[in-house]
Amino acid sequence: MSKRGYISRYLLILKKLKAKPYSSYDELKAYIENQSSYLQLQDDALIIGFSKRTFQRDIREIRNTFGIDIEYSTKSKGYFICQNEMENMNFQRMIEAFDMFNSLNLAQDFPPFIHLEKRRPQGTENLYGLLHAIKNKVQIKFSYQKFWEEEISQRTVEPYGLKEFKNRWYILANDCKDSNIKCFALDRLTNLEITNRPFKFPKTFNIEGHFRYCFGIISPNDEEPQEIVLLFDPIQGKYIKTLPLHGTQQVLIDNKDELQIKLKLCITHDFIMELLSFGANMKVLQPASLADEIKEEHEKAFKQY
Repeated sequence: MSKRGYISRYLLILKKLKAKPYSSYDELKAYIENQSSYLQLQDDALIIGFSKRTFQRDIREIRNTFGIDIEYSTKSKGYFICQNEMENMNFQRMIEAFDMFNSLNLAQDFPPFIHLEKRRPQGTENLYGLLHAIKNKVQIKFSYQKFWEEEISQRTVEPYGLKEFKNRWYILANDCKDSNIKCFALDRLTNLEITNRPFKFPKTFNIEGHFRYCFGIISPNDEEPQEIVLLFDPIQGKYIKTLPLHGTQQVLIDNKDELQIKLKLCITHDFIMELLSFGANMKVLQPASLADEIKEEHEKAFKQY
């Protein structure tokens, strides 16, 4: 069987257990057989077999490949996925990618009905090498070009972690040139070299803590987070409720006239640009300094016309 056949079967098992925890073996078998016929519409050479023997092997391979444990509950008489919150987030993204990949393969036969956004590659071809360097704590070298600079610079950094923001991936790293922690966009990074020079990850540094009160990838430096209250019109408010601006978002007022939310964030350029994108559908209620800044930026834009 091809590698795609194995991976497809693993992900079908995970999809079924996500949709219906405590599924029996017979339920899993029926689901996989049904879905296999759908996948074969895209690739008639794809073979996805399933038996009790292969399922037990699949459980081990899913644990080794994806880090996801599948266990059997004697009480509920079915299999379920055992994972914590962070593992669940990674799992959801993996299933999302699997669905997207298969849908896009099928979409090749429906060009008039599928309109994809035209964008440059995101630099994800370097993800595996970067993860290797992060895990093994070794320095990396690469060429880097900022959007606002024509010159390409050569960087040597200590990679600490990866971050995603607005469909772009970034490497969070300590720049050996000035010992400052910075974010580098993967789509601006070329000629990646994994060195054998080790570094010590700082015991006091925590990636989640570093971005806890950040919107985007701009570091707040030593700035303290502020309480921010925003008002949205009812239509825009529906989007904000389903796709929160930040993890600290709390709903204060939600009625037919308005949505008010509270955030706790450091006010950075990324955040200001996001607020400006809402135009007249949003008003800053607190703090006054942020309201003044948004007003000033809108006035500058108005004067251009």
